[in-house]
Amino acid sequence: PITKPLTGAMVACWLTPDVNSDYTWPRDLKNKIQQWIGEYVFDLRNFRNLPKDAMLQQIYEMTQKRFDLSKRLVREYPWSLFWMVEMGVDRIHHTFWSDMDSRHHRHEPGNKHENAIRDYYIYLDNKIGELLALMDLDKTAIWVVSDHGAQCMEGGVCFNDWLIREGYLVLKEPVSKPTKFRFDMVDWTKTRAWGEGGYYGRCFINVQGREPNGIIPQGQYDAFCKELIGKLETMPDEKGVPLGTKVYRPNDIYSKVNGVAPDLIVLFGNLRHRSVGSVGNPSLFMMENDTGPDDANHAQNGMYILSHPSLGPGKCDDKATLYDVAPTTLKMLGMNVPAGMKGKALV
Repeated sequence: PITKPLTGAMVACWLTPDVNSDYTWPRDLKNKIQQWIGEYVFDLRNFRNLPKDAMLQQIYEMTQKRFDLSKRLVREYPWSLFWMVEMGVDRIHHTFWSDMDSRHHRHEPGNKHENAIRDYYIYLDNKIGELLALMDLDKTAIWVVSDHGAQCMEGGVCFNDWLIREGYLVLKEPVSKPTKFRFDMVDWTKTRAWGEGGYYGRCFINVQGREPNGIIPQGQYDAFCKELIGKLETMPDEKGVPLGTKVYRPNDIYSKVNGVAPDLIVLFGNLRHRSVGSVGNPSLFMMENDTGPDDANHAQNGMYILSHPSLGPGKCDDKATLYDVAPTTLKMLGMNVPAGMKGKALV
């Protein structure tokens, strides 16, 4: 996702508007794709807003077409590096986690989709096997990499409603029913912070000299951040039990911060709860996602598999990070690792 072609062939990601756009390189590759597999599927249509049977059908259709195309590209183009991204794994977690996980508040034992995720993984494993059968495995390194993990979504924290309750966010008029948060609702002369929804919360501070109507002096910024972090990390759930929320300042965790990043990155319940951005909710906590049904939230830890005949059997490096994939790949291709690139070669 979010890349551009340099050499070889490329098919764009799930952010592509539709098949009428120039979504391939070379540009005429999209005509070949139409001939090979029909209309390419970038992502599920109406994700989160369809019956589960229809969602499951779309996931299988998308996966089938991606692997059919991948097998064709492996055969048609000379390559030294080939990779593909399968979105079905992500989508089936978000859609069917409650059917699988007995700990989920919506789980019904014996439901018709209880094995949907398991069965899809078996299907996907077979598709990977079909793709690998086209390669010379005596000299080909195989990676399987996830860019994030998944876990049961226990609920959502109404971030802006919490900020209102704590006196950090002030609206011009009270809101009595769930309403999408808008800037024109805010009394900026009294507001010190506001938040956004998503898998994690993004908190912005109304800083003097940076925001149009900032009221937090620059000299008080650090102290105010610490105050918010302290309250957020000790926030209890609806039963009074600490959520285990983690809060980070971008400058502390990223080597470079561009533009106006969130002042605080909030992982409610360490990502077991998502951030709900709307206002006027009846409680600070909800069991559902305010933007549509969602069973799973992201998790910090993903996974990787690396296989090559020269490596022999072994164990994963528990300290490996996503940053290590690029330098390892470059080294295995006999290329130099650019100075300053994060990560280390795992072989």
